[in-house]
Amino acid sequence: MHSQINRFTALAFGVAAALACGHVHAAAFQLKENSAKGLGRAFAGSASAWGDASVIATNPASMRLLDGRQFQADLSAISFSAEIKDYTARYGSLAGPGTGGPISGGDGGDAGMIAPVPAAYFHVPFGENENMHFGMSLTVPFGFKTEYDADWVGRYHGIKTDLKAIDLGASFSYDINPYLSFGASVFVERLTIELSTAIDFGAAINGAAAQQAAAEALRVGATPAMAAQAAQNMSLQMARMGFYPGSADGRMVISGDNNAVGYVLGLTASPTENTNIALSYRSKVEHKITGGDAEFDVPANAAAFLAQTAPGQYVDTSGRATVTLPASAVLSVTHKVNDRWTVMGDVARTAWASAFDRVVVDLASNQDDAVLEFSYNDTTFASLGAEYRLSDTVTLRGGVAYDETPTSYAHRDVRVPDVTRKWLSFGIGWTPKANVEYNFGYTHLFTNEPAISLVSPTNSTLQGKYDVGGDILAASINYKF
Repeated sequence: MHSQINRFTALAFGVAAALACGHVHAAAFQLKENSAKGLGRAFAGSASAWGDASVIATNPASMRLLDGRQFQADLSAISFSAEIKDYTARYGSLAGPGTGGPISGGDGGDAGMIAPVPAAYFHVPFGENENMHFGMSLTVPFGFKTEYDADWVGRYHGIKTDLKAIDLGASFSYDINPYLSFGASVFVERLTIELSTAIDFGAAINGAAAQQAAAEALRVGATPAMAAQAAQNMSLQMARMGFYPGSADGRMVISGDNNAVGYVLGLTASPTENTNIALSYRSKVEHKITGGDAEFDVPANAAAFLAQTAPGQYVDTSGRATVTLPASAVLSVTHKVNDRWTVMGDVARTAWASAFDRVVVDLASNQDDAVLEFSYNDTTFASLGAEYRLSDTVTLRGGVAYDETPTSYAHRDVRVPDVTRKWLSFGIGWTPKANVEYNFGYTHLFTNEPAISLVSPTNSTLQGKYDVGGDILAASINYKF
């Protein structure tokens, strides 16, 4: 029984720890929302466009495209919704996953949220002919929060997921000539995590006891049919003691934080004065969480039983896990057609497969380690956009994008009901003074209905599909001094 309980608990913790990363508005939990100007054109030209200080973070080589000393502040509001529908949820039994009665509870409500995403930038040119540039940035490149009702039918797969990754970066670039620049930045990233899930102690104890009874029967020479009957008898006995699926729900909450360092490298070439071609690379960031906390809320009857049969388990403890946030590369092109029109395009690739393929979780208590397989796929983000200079003070923007998800039906769950989406974006810029610029952007995300089919460590099942959707609104101010 000890081994079964060990495996169950470690898996439950591992799912939570590894899913310290969830889902918002680039694929999975990656955030692009660092610029109102960029949002208005679906982030086409994100590393190559003139006059957007967000390049300090995305491609420092493009700081030569900024006009003198300036400060820029952006604020995006992401409205994300995720509601499960057409679902079935059943407890497991000795007959197999999902063969017990229906799981009590509702649909959990809308697990989404409205989240603010801030960004800030500072730029100053220096050196002879101002051919060197220094910049600082504060951005949120990864973030996610979903929360279901505590008693919803999918509680054994997840209740709350909350992740924030905040970067503070310093950037430098050097202009070899007016047509070629190189840049680099170093950033410190602060990752914080809080996650919770329900634990079906009734099913875990019942199933472990039944398996132990069957194993003991086989050990003394019973036939498989006799061993199955022994398991059934033990299951009924445990049920009379109050341990059956759904009879003794508990809860697990984990939290952790870590600081780590990453870097960005960039190159910007301008074959003509009207065309910029940029290439940038952001490194992966490996967060080694060594001081995480796992807290368990165990029902009294289960706690008394476990103290006798599995001492040192399901107790508040520390834990460690490595969560790697993926590397990405961007190819970006911007071209001024004439004094009115500018067009741009981006293609970005994010290396999820090598970063978020598996997570190993190590608990300080008696419970076994767990290796969690997530099998995320690498993704592509592609966008096209345009700007139209309506007057000396007003600029209009628009863009479309294709944003691929790293998840698949086999590896999608309630914490990350992610799906490939299409973007439609609009924006407007207003420059009332030569040194002040305001920008506003809006994006609507078009999605399909991602389906899930899950089995918990205690063999409860959840099947269904999601209504997911998103809208993003952003505003910024740029001040030159």
